[in-house]
Amino acid sequence: MYAMSTSKDYLPNSDALYDRVIAALETVRPYLQVDGGDCQLVGITKDMVVDVKLLGACGSCPMSTLTLRAGVEQAIKKAIPEIVRVESV
Repeated sequence: MYAMSTSKDYLPNSDALYDRVIAALETVRPYLQVDGGDCQLVGITKDMVVDVKLLGACGSCPMSTLTLRAGVEQAIKKAIPEIVRVESV
């Protein structure tokens, strides 16, 4: 699940890196969905920063920063070590 945005200089969504990031997101999405949330890939910058959007309950949860850092970011960086960080947009 991803949505492209043109406000940043993102890599083309046909880049193989997108498939790897989406696969990593798929490992954490079930945990987010249990609590009524979800996560959507927005884009990957040329600086290797992944932008995601936290959806549903995750978007307004006071624990969203912890979810992003300890869940989403760790899963992505474990699968793709060249990713520098994950940001919520």
